[in-house]
Amino acid sequence: MPTIAAYIGAAFFEIAGCFAFWGWLRLGKPIWWLIPGMVSLALFAWLLTLVESDAAGRAYAAYGGVYVAASLAWLWAAEGFRPDRWDLIGGTICLAGAAVIIAGPR
Repeated sequence: MPTIAAYIGAAFFEIAGCFAFWGWLRLGKPIWWLIPGMVSLALFAWLLTLVESDAAGRAYAAYGGVYVAASLAWLWAAEGFRPDRWDLIGGTICLAGAAVIIAGPR
């Protein structure tokens, strides 16, 4: 699986899993929301193991930038809050950092 696809899938499943817990604890959703949340978090962890990297820490560091950008997309798509210019600038900086980590010559 290509690295970027694994990162995008991992970000979706991590955000969805964490949002299930958020929904239960902060939005008053039923406790059964935790079941798909835990499955989602397990899929997130599994997808990160598919990333082509010699070191887990490097894979996780690069993933961080993708996670930030995906979180901003979630903010807009799932929660209905449009990211402001500072969100977008910060997300761009994070993606640039992830690109340096992923594509840097080794």
